[in-house]
Amino acid sequence: MSDREHLKQVIDRMPEYKIAYIANLILEIEKMDIEEVEPDAWDLKMIEDAKSNNDGSAVTLEELLEKEGLTYADL
Repeated sequence: MSDREHLKQVIDRMPEYKIAYIANLILEIEKMDIEEVEPDAWDLKMIEDAKSNNDGSAVTLEELLEKEGLTYADL
């Protein structure tokens, strides 16, 4: 199923007030002139750097707070 078909199904299940919000959002997006640009050498280097610094693991907020000696109250 295409994204367009899937969105149509989702919209069909929504109440009217949500449809009005989405319609306004889509109309604003339609007006935007978004230029797609191919990544340059700097972009590609940043992507590779990010990949090499990220092993794919995730840390929960609780784990991070514990590691840093913080609590939710500190936030």
